[in-house]
Amino acid sequence: MPSQKTNLILISLDTLRADVAYHSGMKNFDKLCRRGTCFLNTVASSPLTPISHSSVMTGLQPFEHGVRHLLREQISTPKPLLAEVMGSAGYATGAIVSCPGMNRWYGLDRGFQHYDDEIPRLADGRDPLKVADVKIRGTALKRAPLVVERGLKWLKANRHRPFFLFIHFFDAHWPYEAPEQFGAPEANPYEGEVHYVDHYLGRFLDQVHDWGLEETTLVTAFGDHGEDLAGWYQNDHAGHELGHPEENGHGCLLFDATQMVPLVFAHPSLVPVNTQIRRQVRLVDILPTIANLLGVQDPVERAGSSLTEFFAGDAPDRLAYCETYYREEQGQVRGGIPGLNAWQAVRIANRYKVITDVRSGYTSVYDLVADANEKQPITFPNALPLEAGVAAVS
Repeated sequence: MPSQKTNLILISLDTLRADVAYHSGMKNFDKLCRRGTCFLNTVASSPLTPISHSSVMTGLQPFEHGVRHLLREQISTPKPLLAEVMGSAGYATGAIVSCPGMNRWYGLDRGFQHYDDEIPRLADGRDPLKVADVKIRGTALKRAPLVVERGLKWLKANRHRPFFLFIHFFDAHWPYEAPEQFGAPEANPYEGEVHYVDHYLGRFLDQVHDWGLEETTLVTAFGDHGEDLAGWYQNDHAGHELGHPEENGHGCLLFDATQMVPLVFAHPSLVPVNTQIRRQVRLVDILPTIANLLGVQDPVERAGSSLTEFFAGDAPDRLAYCETYYREEQGQVRGGIPGLNAWQAVRIANRYKVITDVRSGYTSVYDLVADANEKQPITFPNALPLEAGVAAVS
């Protein structure tokens, strides 16, 4: 296992679906996977950036850390965040983030000595933090080249002492207009953005290698949520034709298109390399795993737990919880669809998913082996399927 003073680089690949991450030819992400351990079935706690990242940074579920809607809450837990844990262990802490959902207002800057959350205003001059539409908000971002430039600048200044650097790439978010093309299929602009990010991820990791930091640095990369492209992929559900007009990319649904994300840990001591683990795990497991691998003290109880048992051998699937209260916000905004309620879900044994409408009680169960695309719910007696509940108000 890495030593206590092994460095940490944590990389967020925002809006990256697991199936695209592992099967679209992201050559630099693939290279990282080949020198590490990938968890192929990782579940996000939320389909929204600030909520999912709050779960990553706290190791807690949304109902524990306090951020449940897009625009209402800040992190409220007194438990230390990852940067606070690392700072207490003597690490320099820096972060470069690139969208409104990562603004320090949420409390995500806790423990970071340097937290660069600068982003431009919207094209019409509005503050993106005050806009509830995730697509419009997503047009205010740092592009990948600037994230890499600023990340490497901080790293150059801090690479001669133990460090924790968090960098966040947001380019795969709508509107899918990559400034440059790096081998992505022209028919799929979303994957064009994914390959754009992958190119600059490679530039960043190449410099880490050139500075001789690979041997002394744990690199952990993850996606915070996926993206529902309204029919571009077989397991999409968004849009009128697929029965969910309330969904517009991500935020309102809890199907695998948005909840299954990539996760990889890479360090020379994690052997064998190029390992793929198919057991189900959660993003809330990241903080405890990092603390365990680095030998950093974290005495508080978390919802997540260390994944080191998977590195040592086979271990049981983790029960995975996720939720979205953003549905309520979308139902309340001007021109929104009325009657939208929060959803909660549990993914069980990498085989079943149970999704419940919190207010109405509509509950659907999906057999993910027999119905991998979650199109044919098995409903409980005397309960309507979720699709019927939505149709009734749309």
